[in-house]
Amino acid sequence: MGLVSYLQPVHGYDIRKELTSWNVESWANVQPGSIYHALRKLTEEGLLEPVDTEQVDGRPARTRYQLTKAGEVEYQAMLRRYWWEYSEPVDPFQAAFAFLPSLPRPEAVGALRARARLLNDWVATYRDSIDEWIADKPPHVGWQLELTAVRAEAEARWCQDVAARVEAGEGGHFNEGGQSPDAWRAAIREQFGDPQDDEDEV
Repeated sequence: MGLVSYLQPVHGYDIRKELTSWNVESWANVQPGSIYHALRKLTEEGLLEPVDTEQVDGRPARTRYQLTKAGEVEYQAMLRRYWWEYSEPVDPFQAAFAFLPSLPRPEAVGALRARARLLNDWVATYRDSIDEWIADKPPHVGWQLELTAVRAEAEARWCQDVAARVEAGEGGHFNEGGQSPDAWRAAIREQFGDPQDDEDEV
């Protein structure tokens, strides 16, 4: 909706090209291939409306879209919601890290340090290429990339720090016999009480 607002009237092909140039699939839950489906869905919901249809040099016809009044209201509301509210990012690594005790200690240390190297390598590539990436982009695009780099650097430092703690013997791992699922289960029941129905247990 943001790109339609910027470029309207615009067809899906130009939106897809623009999003691809932003590498949007790497930092947002948007796949360029889903653009046409999204345009149809937003039109069905009354947030977009077709303006006209273009056909150039025998290519397939392309419908151009613009925001409806309701679409403009929704876009402005979404924009401000994501500016003024904090939403915890969905990160598969967080889910994997919750089961740190399932990994043998040496493997956990190695995995954390490998993740730190990957993150630092990405940041190094970013630093080497930033001028080329943002050469024809507005300044705020560079600032957005800086935010991504700062987060990656912070996570790399955290990975190295936690790897050192694990290597020093902090925490517990199931294969060491010091921690078990039974202990976790007991801690959960102590905090939340016994389950009311066996079917509620997972």
